[in-house]
Amino acid sequence: MAIRRLPNETVNRIAAGEVVERPASAVKELVENALDAGAKRIEIQADQGGLTRILVADDGSGLSPEDLALAVERHATSKLVPDDDGDWDLLHILTLGFRGEALPSIGSVSRLTLSSRARGASDAYSLSVEGGAVGPVQPAAFPGPHGARVEVRDLFYATPARLKFMKSERAESMAIADEIKRQAMAHEDAAFSLDLDGRRTLRLVAEDKGDQGRLARLAAILGPEFEANALLLNQEREGVRLSGYCGLPTYSRGNAAHQYLFVNGRPVRDRLLQGALRAAYADFLARDRHPTAALYLDLDPTLVDVNVHPAKAEVRFRDPNLVRGLIIGALKHALSGAGHRASTTAADAALSGFRPGYSGYVAPPSAAGFSAWQSGGWSPAPPRPLMQSHTLPGLMEPTARVEGAFDGPAYRSGAQEPQAEDLIDRPLGAARAQVHETYIVAQTRDGMILVDQHAAHERLVYERMKAEMAAGGVTRQTLLLPEVVDLDPAEADRVLAKADELAALGLVIESFGPGAILVRETPAMLGETYVHGLIRDIADDLAENGQALALSERLADVCSTMACHGSVRAGRRLTATEMNALLRQMEATPHSGQCNHGRPTYVELKLADIEKLFGRR
Repeated sequence: MAIRRLPNETVNRIAAGEVVERPASAVKELVENALDAGAKRIEIQADQGGLTRILVADDGSGLSPEDLALAVERHATSKLVPDDDGDWDLLHILTLGFRGEALPSIGSVSRLTLSSRARGASDAYSLSVEGGAVGPVQPAAFPGPHGARVEVRDLFYATPARLKFMKSERAESMAIADEIKRQAMAHEDAAFSLDLDGRRTLRLVAEDKGDQGRLARLAAILGPEFEANALLLNQEREGVRLSGYCGLPTYSRGNAAHQYLFVNGRPVRDRLLQGALRAAYADFLARDRHPTAALYLDLDPTLVDVNVHPAKAEVRFRDPNLVRGLIIGALKHALSGAGHRASTTAADAALSGFRPGYSGYVAPPSAAGFSAWQSGGWSPAPPRPLMQSHTLPGLMEPTARVEGAFDGPAYRSGAQEPQAEDLIDRPLGAARAQVHETYIVAQTRDGMILVDQHAAHERLVYERMKAEMAAGGVTRQTLLLPEVVDLDPAEADRVLAKADELAALGLVIESFGPGAILVRETPAMLGETYVHGLIRDIADDLAENGQALALSERLADVCSTMACHGSVRAGRRLTATEMNALLRQMEATPHSGQCNHGRPTYVELKLADIEKLFGRR
């Protein structure tokens, strides 16, 4: 079969299939061009999911008439400069774009109009590209002093087969919004606005560069709850700096959609992030819960390869183990620094549980009261039954019982235990009562604390067991007959490379020929275990995450189970001394704000919130 040289139009359409997968891809490329041009205000408009029309306007440096014509040629870019020897360095990329493919690729499958006024120039110019055919540069009107406007109409009209693979307009619009949010999180000092089908969907003002400005931008996108439950990250190792924010374990999600990684200001998707987060939060979250995080890596461009994928959505690190270790270490350090802190969303959920069917106020008890409240600005509540199945447990009981020392002869006679300090000023306050033999009620200076005694003590026991295990090592049990596990040779090599790390966790292995691993000792804590399954799980973890999480997670599960059975059970009456001792241990123990499954161990209700429940505010 004869070899044929493809025409330029066909070559451009093939390239467009790699770079412009969907409307969101085109928006990404155009926004990155604007940011590379120094834009501080970027406006995006999209109609019908971006398939009918896309407009990206910025206030960047703009383009001269000569550069305007070059901008739509393949592999023409202002972002790469040859060195003194005439070599083009693709390992020291300082810009978001550099391939010179975006505009010609978009123009080859759509009707594109590019207008611009260069900074300091008096005149503006534009050109059009239709299905790859480039028109002449000609004078044009331009609304701003400088910048560029790129309008894309009828995307993929020149490749109608691609249109069949597009999702619904709503799905494409959501993908565009998600892309803009990622770019906005990476560049907090730029203002963004997004209109979808003529409706303002997103408006973000420029923030100050730095941690506070970044947190304000993240809160504007992820919600104010993220700001209230975020932990600051700031660590550096061997020239690689990690900054950003991670969420408290009790502020978790049902999926990994709110996990973001940015490398040198570039939003990327990398499996490294998911594995590192899983390892860092392994002690705090159940397997079906996922933490929230926005992590920013800054490193020498020569240490990361961004030229891995035409869409530049993936990167490759020269030393991935260094990056992974830095992320895990920084996350664990931040989580340890959080102490007994729990998420504010627990209090919000508790308050909403007190008022099912309400819209933020307490329904009046009588017609007279209703009239008085309505005149004061209240609106009528919808009718509801007096009791609902999802009312919090204990609220409908005839009485709330006070147990322990508060129910003894000393309490009835008026005597009180001597206290060296006023415990009400402690973070978790002073114990006042135990209700339903399960929950401790404590009073603080500005509110109250409700503690799940079993969940709280379970966490304390678990942390103590972990500390003892780390200090004394993991006790091993020698197998009467060593077991041989057959793996793929590459998998076996990965597992054997972690032999020292596994030995520290109580699993002693050695090579037994190509693709075979001999297991001599296992952690005694696991008891009888299926060795073949354990080794294969470890091999899978190493292939996916680069870490042997399976063994450490199994050990953590055993510790968690032992802690559960060895902790104060729900239904046990506690004295005031015991309750206060539990509160003080929680204050001194890291991670005590959540149980071993990521649920909160206590809920704090501020006095102002309680007063709102009764219409006092």
